Amino acid sequence: MTTQTVEAELLELEKRFWQALKDKDANTAMSLTDYPCIVTGAQGVGSIDQKTFATMLKAAPYTLNRFQIKEGAEVRLVRDDVAIVAYKVHEELTVDGKPVTLDAADSSTWVRRDGRWLCASHTEAILGDPYGRDRRG
Repeated sequence: MTTQTVEAELLELEKRFWQALKDKDANTAMSLTDYPCIVTGAQGVGSIDQKTFATMLKAAPYTLNRFQIKEGAEVRLVRDDVAIVAYKVHEELTVDGKPVTLDAADSSTWVRRDGRWLCASHTEAILGDPYGRDRRG
């Protein structure tokens, strides 16, 4: 398998994960995840086991209505069984009954286990001023 083929496969898996979130398809999202999965974002840092992830997916306080992974994604094959995928994403959600639109920079670390790629870590940073000057206090 060529590096380009692996890169395309990983980008497709990333899109499949997002689509699972949009479709509220917990089984697919969980089948693409390595446990415990490390996540970081605006709420902090966490290590999520399979049971916690299932609960989170079923009780998500938001609906992902639309997503678009932007052109220019970066994929780095660190080893034959470890890769990093990074990209910008546009998200349209409903949160607490209200529409929310945001742009973010995301990255995932994928590991190959038993011939399958699984997401071992995911981060999301909402785009904006790097010092937070564009956010209200």
